[in-house]
Amino acid sequence: MNTETLTQIQRVFAKDRFATDNGAVIDQVDEGFAKCSLEIQPHHLNAAGTVMGGAIFTLADFAFAVASNWNKPLHVSTTAQITYLGIAKGTRLIAEARKVKEGRSTCYYLVEVTDDLGNAVAHVTSSGFSRG
Repeated sequence: MNTETLTQIQRVFAKDRFATDNGAVIDQVDEGFAKCSLEIQPHHLNAAGTVMGGAIFTLADFAFAVASNWNKPLHVSTTAQITYLGIAKGTRLIAEARKVKEGRSTCYYLVEVTDDLGNAVAHVTSSGFSRG
């Protein structure tokens, strides 16, 4: 994907303020795919000093939104389930959303969240419905 197209997509999704105000950025997109990341900051940590589950889920949900919407009519999430696999030990979270199945009005994606050291952090499955 060229830089100009990625920049246009980033501008559109900058309106997803909760995710972007918390540091989520779009790194890469392709058909049925998005890679997004988040630099871990002190406000992302819980009382135990590890990344709060809500921060992990926010990044995964953002990656799903980008992957399922950047070049299609609007999809909204109908269900999402997260399984936490381990704690992030690096300085960055990375979420890769991949389309598993898409029909006329529904879609299903798997989002894998890792840290920048390659540690598995979470898996999220998301189903969506097309409003377009």
